[in-house]
Amino acid sequence: MAGIWIFVEQRDGAIRKVSMELLSGGRALASTLGEDMAAVLLGYQVGPMAEKLAKCAARVYVIDDPLFQYYSADSYGESLANMVHTYDPSILLGGSTFMGRDLFPWLASRLATGYAADCTDITIGDDKGIIAKRPMYGGKVLADVIFPQARPQMATVRPNVFPLKSLEEAATGEIIHVEPKGDSSTIRTKVERAEKKATGKVDLTEADIVVAAGRGIKGPENFHIIEELAEVLNATVGTTRAVVDNQWRDHNDQIGKSGKIISPKLYMAFGISGAIHHTMGIDTSKVIVAVDKKPNALIFDYADYGIVGDLFQIVPALTAEFKKALSE
Repeated sequence: MAGIWIFVEQRDGAIRKVSMELLSGGRALASTLGEDMAAVLLGYQVGPMAEKLAKCAARVYVIDDPLFQYYSADSYGESLANMVHTYDPSILLGGSTFMGRDLFPWLASRLATGYAADCTDITIGDDKGIIAKRPMYGGKVLADVIFPQARPQMATVRPNVFPLKSLEEAATGEIIHVEPKGDSSTIRTKVERAEKKATGKVDLTEADIVVAAGRGIKGPENFHIIEELAEVLNATVGTTRAVVDNQWRDHNDQIGKSGKIISPKLYMAFGISGAIHHTMGIDTSKVIVAVDKKPNALIFDYADYGIVGDLFQIVPALTAEFKKALSE
């Protein structure tokens, strides 16, 4: 039993950033263990992506079939479980994304193995097993999860945990084409088509900079000042559950336990009180800046820098100063 596998997510013909980060981190883990790192890619017409991955990993296991054009836990899970049984990896890592959070628990149950979700770090212990660090109880504690016996050791890792490094090498890894397990009759859910909004911005889960507003923005008509700041910083705009419940923003913009878990390098919160279901989604941000008119707002307990004041005065001032500084 050997080898580190990275489950690679792809969308619209491109490999997702979190998967490239995992390949970067996986290489260091593989070096520590003295084992090979392999990439696992499922999809349809994914040949060019497989060739790219072959420059990053010792092996690339590929299932290329129309059945996998769209993701479903049934199709992906059955085939991935079959691959694990056949090739016997010791570690399987994936991104803590909507797909990862759906697929990995399903797969861990099918394989009767351990699984650590939403991790903020992966290291190698003295016993050559992984130590998966994950926040619990709204980020109030960090747990170290180990896998004494169960194999493969499985974990999903938040975006922006591992630094993204150049991976391509002159040597080309082996591409192994795997026949899919099952057929369309075994799939209980079917995706007819996938639609997405053309926002032009990086997804919240992969953004380096996120600016967000809560109920303090007072209405959807005022979000333009947040959008203007985001434009200057090349940031992605987020929001809170309360704003989404009021239908001021789309659910796709929601940050928190019932929204998206983010780990940006910079998170700026404007008019956000700091409710627990929101802070659970931002607790691994590298730097948090909060602006709120209430001095005792809970968000200040999480912020590295806090400003007590009116966001309608502070946001335009920040936008002007950032625009000036970045143009120089």
